[in-house]
Amino acid sequence: MAEQSALDTSVKRLALALDALGAAVERRREADRSEDGLAQQLHALGSDRSRLAAALDGEAARSRALEDANREIARRLDLAIDTIRGVLDANDR
Repeated sequence: MAEQSALDTSVKRLALALDALGAAVERRREADRSEDGLAQQLHALGSDRSRLAAALDGEAARSRALEDANREIARRLDLAIDTIRGVLDANDR
């Protein structure tokens, strides 16, 4: 009988150990899934960063072109104003 009791105790301990092992495996799987999710998020963020950096570069170039055009328009307006003033001054004489 003592032998049966020792065997029952051993079986219970084995069952508990297997349950603990199963729980540890499940925790590891969950951690691996979390790591995969984080890696995917990191990749997506890197792609977004690259896309946004390219868009920013394009907008910066567009801004410089607009500034150049604005300066050219201001120069031409000043020239036109000077020409008109010259014509008006000539007519007043």
